[in-house]
Amino acid sequence: MCGICGIYHYDEARAADENVLRRMAKSIQHRGPDDSGFLFDKNLGLGHLRLSVIDLSDAAHQPMSDESGRYTIIFNGEIYNYLELRQQLAGKGCKFFSNSDTEVILHLYIDEGPDAVKKLNGMFAFVIWDKVERTLFAARDRLGIKPFYYFQDAGSFAFASEIKALFQSGVIAPHLNPDGLAEYLTFQFCLRERTLFRDIRKLEPGCWMTVSRGGETRIHKYWDLDFRVDTDHTPDYFEFKLMSLLEDAVRIQLRADVPVGAHLSGGLDSSTVTCLAVSLLDAPIHTFSGGFKDGEKYDETRYARMAARHAGSIHHEVFPDERQFVDEMRSLMVSMDEPAAGPGIFPQLMISRLAKRHVKVVLGGQGADEVFGGYTRYLVAYLEECIRGGIQGTQEDEKYVVRFDTILPNLKQLKGYEPMLRDFWKEGVFGDQDARYFRLIDRGAELRGLLHADTAGVIRNYDPFSAFAEVFNSGGLQSYINKMTRFDILTLLPALLQVEDRTSMAVSLESRVPLLDHRIVELAASMPPMVKFEGGRSKHIFRKVVSHLLPKGVVERQDKMGFPVPLSEWYQRDPVRGFVRDTLMSQAARQRGWFDADKVTPLLDTERAFGRSVWGLLCLELWAQSYLD
Repeated sequence: MCGICGIYHYDEARAADENVLRRMAKSIQHRGPDDSGFLFDKNLGLGHLRLSVIDLSDAAHQPMSDESGRYTIIFNGEIYNYLELRQQLAGKGCKFFSNSDTEVILHLYIDEGPDAVKKLNGMFAFVIWDKVERTLFAARDRLGIKPFYYFQDAGSFAFASEIKALFQSGVIAPHLNPDGLAEYLTFQFCLRERTLFRDIRKLEPGCWMTVSRGGETRIHKYWDLDFRVDTDHTPDYFEFKLMSLLEDAVRIQLRADVPVGAHLSGGLDSSTVTCLAVSLLDAPIHTFSGGFKDGEKYDETRYARMAARHAGSIHHEVFPDERQFVDEMRSLMVSMDEPAAGPGIFPQLMISRLAKRHVKVVLGGQGADEVFGGYTRYLVAYLEECIRGGIQGTQEDEKYVVRFDTILPNLKQLKGYEPMLRDFWKEGVFGDQDARYFRLIDRGAELRGLLHADTAGVIRNYDPFSAFAEVFNSGGLQSYINKMTRFDILTLLPALLQVEDRTSMAVSLESRVPLLDHRIVELAASMPPMVKFEGGRSKHIFRKVVSHLLPKGVVERQDKMGFPVPLSEWYQRDPVRGFVRDTLMSQAARQRGWFDADKVTPLLDTERAFGRSVWGLLCLELWAQSYLD
């Protein structure tokens, strides 16, 4: 895991400035404190910050060039199947001078060109410079685990692992993207290539790009999820295949030349990864968890301890408090580059800091909710779809539809969600699928009502629903659960992975996500809904195949938490109340004028438990103060 950055001027007479590139690299030094390296070739400059995990020797130093000196690579991530690929390349006569996965990528690219990325199993963002053709090739992993941001104008192309480095390049300054703001107010993240900064884009997951002489740019999508339903195999086949892939994913992601531990929340996903890791290593590992001492609904460490005892891990815990929240939030927004996701980013940072004291690499359970339908909103949406299907007689085809009668036994999952159901069903019942799902994920109704008239006018010309519907309805899918899953994998998941990347790399910790091995994701996408989502039970098939690994108390949990933070309680007392009030009512916020101050003030007293309005405003304002001001 590392940090990369670079700048490429199209005019060969315009030399890349070494001081500029070193400033870019310094701004993301936390990503790679073990080593740094630079390459300057006339109008090109490449920078690399190294966190040494595989092959700790100087032979793995980057930028790394081939024997001829024509190709040079800088790489952020890990390639888990590098040993198998290395063996194949050696069989073709390739000579290796290190034991690193970086060198494997370089030789594979020289051998196969852009198609090399299709053979990589891992998380990655890398750039390869062709000195002869004077062309940059960049690629990002299939699911967007590792970041890649870029800026391009008529004279230059600049890229980096984090946006903050681009502002050190001298070719762009931070300015608000109104379309990005409209999306943030709706989803609390930006869709696809968009960011909150004007003219700064993300290379989308599963894509590679080339930048040639004169700035000619080509972007190609080399991977996309195929949701064609596989009706040729039985449920037993899918269960056997899933279990074998889970074991293999954890096995290859344990490869490292430094100590490896695991995040352990006590939920189904992280407990599965931990138990598999311990069984494969046949030795205890360090595990890390956290909670809040504000009541049981904010603390699942009892389940984490249960799983740790079952696995035999060396367990560690941290309990962040209100003062730490106030102390960390401003710097956390700087680390994040963009405000995104929920309040769980705060405890996630604190657990990463705890883990860093014991290991250099952690495994986690992220991704299973998106891949296997783990969110309660899936059941809410599908319940309505099944009722409509039952009335209209359109649910005979089990290839695409979960039957209503199978959902009935699992409706108890919705206990406690009655207020949300009342709100959801008060209008538009049985409407179009895209409109219904949009209502379930739209977090911005209250925030948009707080906008100052001038700001509302600026973003009024951009319609987040149209952007949402374009993604939701793409792919030619018939199954509602697959449409929901696909949208979340394409949009929500990269936003959550941004959090995973920033909260780990902020403390120079490598975080791996075995459940997002692309083979597992592809298998889940091919499953019939009645296999994947039987009875509307969240993560049905995943739960079924891993239950033998876990303690009964974890398997039978009904109180899915997702690391809730007691913000509604903290908003009522100092220091959090004063911090939030001072931030939202600050002179900077008032002068910015995005929100009507008279409407914002009462929110601290009216915010519902686990509400996102105050949180969304706080993160947005801290981000604006850190970057725009």
